Amino acid sequence: MNNYYTSIELGSDTIKILVCNKVDNDFHLIASVSSPSAGIKRGQIVDGRKAVNAIKKAIKKINDMLGIKIGKAIACIPTNDCHMDIVFGEVEIEDHQEITGEDVSMVIKDALDGKVTTNQEVVTVMPISFKVDQKDGIKDPKGLQGNVLGIKALITTSPKEYLYDFLQVLKLGGIDVVDVCYTATGDYFEVRNEKIDKTVSSMIDIGETSTSISVYNKGIMIKNKILNVGSINIDKDLTYIFQTKLSDSRKLKENFVVASSKYADVNEVKPVTLDSGEKRELNQLELSKVVEARLVEILKIAKNELKNLTKREIRYIIVTGGVSELAGFQYITEDVLGIKARVCNITTMGVRHNKYSSTLGSIKYFDQKLALRGKKTNMLKESDITKLISVNQIKETNDNIVNKVFGRFFEN
Repeated sequence: MNNYYTSIELGSDTIKILVCNKVDNDFHLIASVSSPSAGIKRGQIVDGRKAVNAIKKAIKKINDMLGIKIGKAIACIPTNDCHMDIVFGEVEIEDHQEITGEDVSMVIKDALDGKVTTNQEVVTVMPISFKVDQKDGIKDPKGLQGNVLGIKALITTSPKEYLYDFLQVLKLGGIDVVDVCYTATGDYFEVRNEKIDKTVSSMIDIGETSTSISVYNKGIMIKNKILNVGSINIDKDLTYIFQTKLSDSRKLKENFVVASSKYADVNEVKPVTLDSGEKRELNQLELSKVVEARLVEILKIAKNELKNLTKREIRYIIVTGGVSELAGFQYITEDVLGIKARVCNITTMGVRHNKYSSTLGSIKYFDQKLALRGKKTNMLKESDITKLISVNQIKETNDNIVNKVFGRFFEN
């Protein structure tokens, strides 16, 4: 069975939407959109009307790409006011039967019973381990036999008012939310592997107006911190120092500068119009030095926060966010955080930009969540899937023709 998933992330700067198809164990991009955001600031809905209009525009873009209408999605939200707690649950298995996904769902429900206050809402439930009778430390109990199934899990909750603000604007924007995932959880699920899952690791996501720092122990988020500094501070620095317009500073950041001045070229220049109306040429080196200084500062603050969040040895530090795509970013990452740090590298074809790490990872999180409960789902209508398959088959045929042509070329 092919599984079609849609995820949406409401950022302060952009709204990101991904539609993916999972075939076997691989995720294939169907469509992606990064559309200007509005009405959202530092992970909060500050103007619902503007947010709804921005969501509608983003949805229209992806609908036009696909030729169908999406209506369901996983919502990826910031970790503002995130609270974590360890919970335990236990259920009896009738007649020593084989444990099913339904039993897993029941024991999770038991673990949550009475554990959440009236003003909080559960966002994620991450099983730490299961127990079947006296056998403990089980990761997936399905298929085993026993009388009693137990669970130890970490739950994350957010204030209902905060969460409902996001759900409300998404509903008004035309999206029915099927699940909610923290951006930090999405980041982790995008980079995780067997080695990272066995150690203490950290994710640093440099967003537009804030930076998220999360610590994970064996795949479970145990600490999180939000810093009120992000890539917009780079734009402001460039504007302040060179007297450029803020919009031009952003364009310079995204299309011209590099993260490390070692990679900059003094002979590379860009003509700009200053706020005063004066025209001037700025070279890549002088601009990149300003960018580098701010990025180094953000990473140093993050490094200090990691020391405050945990005393454990962190084996892996992964940095993500759109700004991490700048040339030379790996160099300053290692220089500030050490050789155990690296920049996120998304390998899914068509998504290869770190601004999508949370959105893509949230799909992988949701897929694993369903698998543990023995469930499958499609977020697209069957009739729409048929349309997509027809389009993809045509594209696949064209791709095969191109491959054959190039194959003959290289063989000759």
